[in-house]
Amino acid sequence: MKSLPSISMHFLIFLFFFLHPIPTLGSTVYDTSPTDYIRKSCSATLYPDLCYTSLSGYANPVQQDPARLARIAIGVSLSKARRMASYVSNLTRETAYGADPQASAALHDCFSNMDDAVDEIHGSLRQMRRLVAPGSESFRFQMRNVQTWMSAALTDEETCTDGFEDVTEGPLKTEVYERAVEVKKLTSNALALVNSYAEKGE
Repeated sequence: MKSLPSISMHFLIFLFFFLHPIPTLGSTVYDTSPTDYIRKSCSATLYPDLCYTSLSGYANPVQQDPARLARIAIGVSLSKARRMASYVSNLTRETAYGADPQASAALHDCFSNMDDAVDEIHGSLRQMRRLVAPGSESFRFQMRNVQTWMSAALTDEETCTDGFEDVTEGPLKTEVYERAVEVKKLTSNALALVNSYAEKGE
């Protein structure tokens, strides 16, 4: 009979901690799920819906780590930029002869810009993988490098889309332009998440 109160008390303690999770130190964001964390983080970007759909599949590795989220966002942007550069490169070879000269010039310029963007995004990702602990001057220097390269990549991608403004309307222009705009949006989102992490790490 003496053991019953003890068992009841253990059960009540279990219920208390099960129904009332122990709060963790730091931000209250840890009360949310990884997917909710990504959605909340994406709200700071210019294209939150695209941000969420492109990154929500990485919720498990991200958890609630802003550095990991920024790094994965850069990786997603890099992958898309590489595919875009390859796509435009193939088009420039296919339309080298007999094509509209203006369209052909825009394609060649777009490939050059996308190729540069790939190098810059790759440099950003490489730097993100070597980050030191937040709060130090070295960390701020590294993050400035990442921000500079991502900004340069975004500028190159915008130059690509700008090059098609005077090209005659048609399926080719529409296809290339829409693909380039998506790459640009992903890079913009990645840069926003990088900026957010850089601010938290100051």
